[in-house]
Amino acid sequence: MTKKNLGTLCVQAGYEPKNGEPRVLPIIQSTTFKYDSSEQMGNLFDLKEAGYFYTRLSNPTNDAVANKIVALEGGVAGILTSSGQAANFYALLNILKAGDHVISSSAIYGGTYNLIAHTMKDLGIESTFVDPAISLEDLNKEFKENTKAVFGETLSNPSLQILDIETFAKAAHDHGVPLIVDNTFPTPIFLRPIEWGADIVTHSTTKYMNGFANSVGGAVIDSGNFDWSKHKDKFPGLTEPDETYHGVVYTESFGKGAYITKMTTTLMRDLGSIPSPQNSFYLGIGLETLHLRMPRHYENALAVAKFLDSNDKISWVSFSALEKDSQHELAQKYLPDGSCGVISFGVKGGRDAATKFMDSLKLAAVVTHVADSRTCVLHPASTTHRQMNEEELRQAGISSDLIRMSVGIEDAEDIIEDIKGALEAI
Repeated sequence: MTKKNLGTLCVQAGYEPKNGEPRVLPIIQSTTFKYDSSEQMGNLFDLKEAGYFYTRLSNPTNDAVANKIVALEGGVAGILTSSGQAANFYALLNILKAGDHVISSSAIYGGTYNLIAHTMKDLGIESTFVDPAISLEDLNKEFKENTKAVFGETLSNPSLQILDIETFAKAAHDHGVPLIVDNTFPTPIFLRPIEWGADIVTHSTTKYMNGFANSVGGAVIDSGNFDWSKHKDKFPGLTEPDETYHGVVYTESFGKGAYITKMTTTLMRDLGSIPSPQNSFYLGIGLETLHLRMPRHYENALAVAKFLDSNDKISWVSFSALEKDSQHELAQKYLPDGSCGVISFGVKGGRDAATKFMDSLKLAAVVTHVADSRTCVLHPASTTHRQMNEEELRQAGISSDLIRMSVGIEDAEDIIEDIKGALEAI
């Protein structure tokens, strides 16, 4: 089959209707599926046959949308989850257990930091956080005998630091562990981490992939490139018999699909963070315009960033497309065609001035969200990252005056006029 471009994959990948079937992906809102014999049903439970029997594990609508994202990222298998947070948790927990250790970039979303630093600590999993700009030499020093994974965000929320994927991938692979990256902000339209060495890619599909703030969701995509069997002692859950499924060895029975199959049959079975087919349907619709929306988000954000950078009421601006930005060089490598529509900046006068600025906006809304079609703003230190202490905020690159603006796909001139009016009100 001829390789398709990203725009075509956005529109047509994942679901291919047969003769007489619906042109649009159907919503299979059924919890369960009928079979003619008990033997057939038993074979499904024993993983001897493929098929659907209960939506908590898998569903045709969910799988079709997951397969679209797999195609976009260039992976071999994927699964949808009920949220981006669930996606990151599952991606890690699928290969980590009590007594294991994970290395993570410190520049990550506050909820993900809390998950790794605290919630997973309560499960007996220790962690080490490192600067995303760390050198390969220093990164290698952070590995331990029990290190089982490396994690980072390709473009951090909200500090917009770019992960040097090649450096983190080399360190991970030299120590026999996978690199897991959250690619929510750039999306595969602007960055395909697997092409740079990442093994597992996660998304909060709630953001740009859905694009319209009407459904929460997440995704985990496996590149199929990491050889679990080569490091079988590190990953017994994949390479040794699973007694809950009559001794199946995932790497032997499912090959490159082992990681996602295990996630489906164990984590989804036991924890159940599956999205509703209705939400997956909304996600699928959003994905059809992803290749059109992302360039518009980026173009608008660049115009806004240039305006902010020239305004004397703004103390600093972070947007990698600006030549003076600290991330500009890395952006030329990993994000040559664009990054996303999110800008971080500071207003002179600190937190009080930032609050007044945000409250004076008319077109842009103050919401606990980011990366949809409508322009919105947030003060992360007092909202999404408020569970972090001052040192943790510093390590994550989040100052007390940082405002995160998610530039939408409205007319750029109107967005800038709204910002002008709010700045005049300070």
